[in-house]
Amino acid sequence: NPKKISIINIIKRNKNFHARYSAKERVYKYFIINRLATPVIENERAWHIRKKLDIKLLKEGAKKLVGTHDFSTMRATNCYAKSPIKKINKITIKNANSKIEIEFRSKSFLRNQVRSMVGCLKYLAEKKWNIKKICLDISKSKSLKNVIKDFDLVIGAVPGFMGYKMMQDVIEAKKNIIDISFYPEDPFGLDELAKKNNVVAVMDCGVAPGMGNVIFGHHDRSMKISDYECLVGGLPVKREWPYEYQAVFSPIDVIEEYIRPARFIQNKKLIIKEALSETELIEFEEIGTLESWNSDGLRSLIKTMPHVPNMIEKTLRYPGCVEYLKVLRASGFFSYEEIEVNGTKIKPIDVTSKLLFPKWEMKDGDKDFTIMRIIIKGEENGNQVKYQYNLLDRYEDNTISMARTTGFTCTAVANLVLDKKYKKTGISPPEYLGEHFEFIRNYLSERNVIYKVRKE
Repeated sequence: NPKKISIINIIKRNKNFHARYSAKERVYKYFIINRLATPVIENERAWHIRKKLDIKLLKEGAKKLVGTHDFSTMRATNCYAKSPIKKINKITIKNANSKIEIEFRSKSFLRNQVRSMVGCLKYLAEKKWNIKKICLDISKSKSLKNVIKDFDLVIGAVPGFMGYKMMQDVIEAKKNIIDISFYPEDPFGLDELAKKNNVVAVMDCGVAPGMGNVIFGHHDRSMKISDYECLVGGLPVKREWPYEYQAVFSPIDVIEEYIRPARFIQNKKLIIKEALSETELIEFEEIGTLESWNSDGLRSLIKTMPHVPNMIEKTLRYPGCVEYLKVLRASGFFSYEEIEVNGTKIKPIDVTSKLLFPKWEMKDGDKDFTIMRIIIKGEENGNQVKYQYNLLDRYEDNTISMARTTGFTCTAVANLVLDKKYKKTGISPPEYLGEHFEFIRNYLSERNVIYKVRKE
């Protein structure tokens, strides 16, 4: 209503200024009158809710909305925004004299997004909705199968020593699964079972293995690849002596990476060397010098890409870290063989784990980054070409980078399966999803996980 609007000040701006598109941040305040009595002064200026709202739950729910998320379910059907991905910078909730003020800050909002968010927070604060966590021992097949029976899809993210059996139980329950657990067993041992039960089971669906395999599969469709090299690492921003490392996934799986023999392909021959071997110093923009060493990261590519003559993956750490690890390994600290100490039999790995895990633990305020460089060489349309992919992702929205780069790859593929855009039953390593490369890459880009590519 124009009669309710008055201009109190005018400031001159240059011609390039746009009231809508030049905005750096928007602030949206939503008011709730939370009492039995009908509001008079605030009538039509606030939402009147008679049922008592739990302010603590309101604030807990608001925390979940802060950061970058896909708000598809909180936009109007006639919203014309190109992407449902929005970043909520801050949500502030004030409560005084039965008047609740909820302030949202963002560069931009989707149509009806704020109304939808407030509506969801209201249901949560009325205790109509509940964020429910279930704690159980998934090593017990019956318990796991019972808890997943009413769900359409399972995301697997467990320590490697539990991964294979967990995946087998999910497949036996006839549930589709996207898994990021790095287990030592051959996943193709479950292929026939998955096909028999009509299950889509995507394994190793993280960053590497994971997105690296998707990139590989994408190029394998259009070129004759001769060389594939993947350098990847997740590292803390703050370097602390002696290890300059923090475990951003299962610590026991980190130690496995230091003792499991590294396999790679050279001139179409399988080469096996000890982990931490053939170290090399490599320069990276914005980061500086890192040290690479052989690790067993090719995984399924050894079996699914036998026509590619040269393939290798190396892990990245800060320089010098490898020497400490080699000393521990050579001294038997990573051994699973029992030794006797004062009449008690113990495994050295158990003692090492107890000592190292607290030093590797990420603490409040700690931040990390994920770095990856993939080089693919070969013949494309009769020409020799080289593709280089670079990823440098950092801690963002109170979420560690390794969780972002791994988790978003996993959920991108989960969406493909749920939308029935990927329906191949059996065990699927990520390279099988090469045809969906553009969807996955765009999905990650919308969440600020950016893979830059250069062709030479």
